[in-house]
Amino acid sequence: AMDADVKNESLSSVQQLGVEMTVRYGKYLNLLKEHAESGLCFVLINCEKFLKEQQRPVVSSLCCLRERYAGYDWFASSVFLIMSGDGEKTLTFLQRFSCLLVSAFLWLPRLHISMHLPITTVESGIHPVYFCSAHHIEMLLKAELPLVFSAFRLSGFTPSQICLQWITQCFWNYMDWSEICHYIAICIFLGPDYQIYMCISVFRHLQQDILKHTEA
Repeated sequence: AMDADVKNESLSSVQQLGVEMTVRYGKYLNLLKEHAESGLCFVLINCEKFLKEQQRPVVSSLCCLRERYAGYDWFASSVFLIMSGDGEKTLTFLQRFSCLLVSAFLWLPRLHISMHLPITTVESGIHPVYFCSAHHIEMLLKAELPLVFSAFRLSGFTPSQICLQWITQCFWNYMDWSEICHYIAICIFLGPDYQIYMCISVFRHLQQDILKHTEA
């Protein structure tokens, strides 16, 4: 998008809050300098304009389908930090990355009401990550970690719900920054199925804690 167009756009309150958190985290990691906020805003608005070109108009009673992507773009923010706050590098990477299949699984806003999805999928309001990755996570969890799977069943809370939270947020607030970078790199180089293996390995790591909480 042209600079003039971008300056006329505005971020939602959720996005503004996300920008503040990202910049604070980036400074804590010594990855960002002063005035990084404007660079990140520029990236997010450009992403929104770019992705809008690949969205289809949908008539629906669902609020999430009538407006822009409801959440914050954690993946684009992660790339911004990886690029040490270089907005141009971030946009160049995202534009090339969007051509890869793995972008559908790592970058959730990428497929928001996208013309690349069947109309029935778009109208459901359910992101493909939920019925692809999260579905396979539950299947594997039942086979690999039956005790953890049973603990979730007893709690009345599904593993796919927490996994969707992890994936949407790129594991922010759950993993250290180096592990987040490893997660993104592994999925890009080895394929989107590693997103599933990563979630299973986290559940394996947390198994004893999950079982203790179940007993309590």
